[in-house]
Amino acid sequence: MSLLAVGLNHRTAPTSLLELAAVSADETAKVLHDLVAADHISEAVVLSTCNRTEIYAEVETFHGGLADISDQLSRVCGVPLNDLANHLYVHHEARAVSHLFSVVCGLDSMLVGESQILGQVRVAFRAAQAAEVTSGILGGLFQTALRVGKRAHAETSIDAAGASIVAVGVRMAAFDLQARRPDALAAPVAGPGTGPADAVEEMLRPGLTAPAVPGGDDAPLAGARVLIIGAGAVGSLAAQTVRRAGAGEVVIANRTPAHAARVAQTHDARAVGLADVAHEIGRADLVLSSTGASGLVVGHDVVRSAMAGRGGRPLVFLDLALPRDIDPAVRELPGVTLIDIEALRVALDGAQVSHDVEAVRSLVAAEVAGFLDRRRAERVAPTVVALRAHAAAVVRDELDRLRSRMPDLDNREWDMVSGTVRRVVDKLLHAPTVRVQQLAEAPGGDSYAEALRELFDLPRDVPAIVSAPDLDLVERT
Repeated sequence: MSLLAVGLNHRTAPTSLLELAAVSADETAKVLHDLVAADHISEAVVLSTCNRTEIYAEVETFHGGLADISDQLSRVCGVPLNDLANHLYVHHEARAVSHLFSVVCGLDSMLVGESQILGQVRVAFRAAQAAEVTSGILGGLFQTALRVGKRAHAETSIDAAGASIVAVGVRMAAFDLQARRPDALAAPVAGPGTGPADAVEEMLRPGLTAPAVPGGDDAPLAGARVLIIGAGAVGSLAAQTVRRAGAGEVVIANRTPAHAARVAQTHDARAVGLADVAHEIGRADLVLSSTGASGLVVGHDVVRSAMAGRGGRPLVFLDLALPRDIDPAVRELPGVTLIDIEALRVALDGAQVSHDVEAVRSLVAAEVAGFLDRRRAERVAPTVVALRAHAAAVVRDELDRLRSRMPDLDNREWDMVSGTVRRVVDKLLHAPTVRVQQLAEAPGGDSYAEALRELFDLPRDVPAIVSAPDLDLVERT
């Protein structure tokens, strides 16, 4: 068995393909079960965010596992594998471990150092646990990854700027709103810049320690009406972010009113149902959407009707959903700006400033080495168990044969003979079993365990844990 990671992200695929590859929370369980039902996959985790869709799996063989995962991704996307293959990356064993640790630390994010990915990895792992498709090696890998992610954010300054994709998007939206206000001669949001990308550059500059979208005197959304569609983790973060940016009125819309009410209560907002979205769009200055829906939530006609009664007041949409929530055709309407994942990608390209990246890379390298050492030791454990169980069985058989040939020995004499035999065999096994465990921690150490299996003709399906009497060659009294 080996670890395999296959996926596509913001670096390898266009946003249009990432939309097709997105796996919603409702679809995750089916995709997971389809994966483990394949011929070569025993465990699986699906990580799907606005920047990536990745499948991590424990596979029987590399090529068989790769074929199973690639076929599944092709079905999810509805794209022929030949067309999809150029956008996929593949990581095997150590590289798969390193990739996951880098992802969870934010090193592979569109915005380097963002911490939202840590929660997204946790959600993906819990979904796999709930579907009962991960418990062994992959479960240990993700538990370790989550610990590594926490360490990265606690022990380094990788997220010193406090930025997130939500914060970057809100900053860009605020810049656009301020630039188009009647009082647009006021100071720009991001200092001397001349466009939204400059706002991003400013908020990510080295040494910035204030909140990514500050409140107080710097309140770029001061007095603005904000509609947030979606009451999940992103919606809650968005509510917090726009409040810090000085928003005047915040409205939370969700298909489940109770969820909207919960987020609204936490962030001093008003909750509405999806049926009220069209009306609220007509009142809003900024509409931020991230629902996880499989289709459009806000269509062109709804926005066109809303704009007709606004008297020329500008409206900005910030679409953080994948697949997208907002009809891209709305950007053609006068007075409407649409900022989506693709626009964020363009703004962040070359503008981002990472913090303490080398320290996190060193942490990741050390954690990868530690995980692989432990895994190699775990791999050799069944071989050691099998060897000692085999030796114990041989000792028992030979002692039974000896007892039948020497019936005149009293109990004291028999205890001395049998104890001596067990101790001799135990001492003979001690050095090689300890040494093979030590050698297993080095790269290529599996070969020593394989040699033991061949030399002693040991079974390959022995569990790592067996009853103590089967392992202890010294007779118990």
